Amino acid sequence: MRPYLAAALQMTSQPDLAQNLAEAEELIELAVHRGAELISLPENFAFLGNEGLKLQQAKEIAEQASRFAKTMAQRFQVTILAGGFPVPVENNEGKAYNTAILVSSNGEELSHYHKVHLFDVNVPDGNTYCESSTVMAGQTIAPIYDSEKFGCLGLSICYDVRFPELYRHLSQQGAEVFFIPAAFTAFTGKDHWQVLLQARAIENTCYVIAPAQTGCHYERRFTHGHAMIIDPWGVILADAGEKPGMAIAEINPIRLKQVRQQMPALQHRVFF
Repeated sequence: MRPYLAAALQMTSQPDLAQNLAEAEELIELAVHRGAELISLPENFAFLGNEGLKLQQAKEIAEQASRFAKTMAQRFQVTILAGGFPVPVENNEGKAYNTAILVSSNGEELSHYHKVHLFDVNVPDGNTYCESSTVMAGQTIAPIYDSEKFGCLGLSICYDVRFPELYRHLSQQGAEVFFIPAAFTAFTGKDHWQVLLQARAIENTCYVIAPAQTGCHYERRFTHGHAMIIDPWGVILADAGEKPGMAIAEINPIRLKQVRQQMPALQHRVFF
C-alpha cells in the first residue's frame, strides 16, 4: 500500500437508468482528472425509484450496472466500488440482492457483497421503508480484499453502518479501509450519518470511504448527501456537502500506522 487519492462520489439518482449512468460517468471522469485511483459510487447509483419498479427492472439494472462499472474501470484504468444495485435472486422472482462489487482496472470483479442488514424502518418524518419486501438479505460478510496497491478493503452498504459488530469483524480480518456507500435518509442523516461514520473509523482505526446519494429522487424520497472520507483518527478529510459531486482525499499508510501506534486499541481487545 502506498499513498493514493480516493474519491467518494455523490449523486442524485432518479428512476432512470440511462440518465444515472451518464451522470456517474461524468463524475468518474472528473474524479480521474483530479487524480483519483480508487473511485466509489453510492448505493442505488444506477436506479433510485419505487422499490416495486426497481424489482421489475432488476435484471436490466444488474446487467447494465455491472457492465458499466467494468467498462469505466478499464477505460480510465482505475479501481471502482459500485456501491449498490439490485441483482435478482435465482428462483425467487420477488426478491433481489442489494449488491456492491469491487472492480479492478482491467475490468475484473475482485469482490462482491450482498447487503446483510435491511432497512425496515418507520422514520419519524412520516416515511416508511421496508427494504425486505423486495430485497433478499445477504448471509455472509464479504472477505477482506487485500490489495497491494490500496490496502485491505472491507465492503458494506448504508444501513450496515449502524451495526458495529460487522466492522469489528472486518477489522479483525485485517481491514484498513471501509467502504460505506449509502442512500441515507435526509431525516436520519442530519443527526446520525457523520457521527456513525466517525465512530466506525475511530473504533477500528480505519479509513472510511462513504459515497452518498443527495437531494430529492422521486415523490418524498430525500437523502442526506455529505459523501465523506474520514481518516483513522476520525478526522473528516473531505465532505461533498449537499450537491452532486464528490469527496476526494488521500489514503496514506503512514497516517494509518501512526494512528494505530498512538491508539493501539485493536491490540487491546478482550472480547472476540
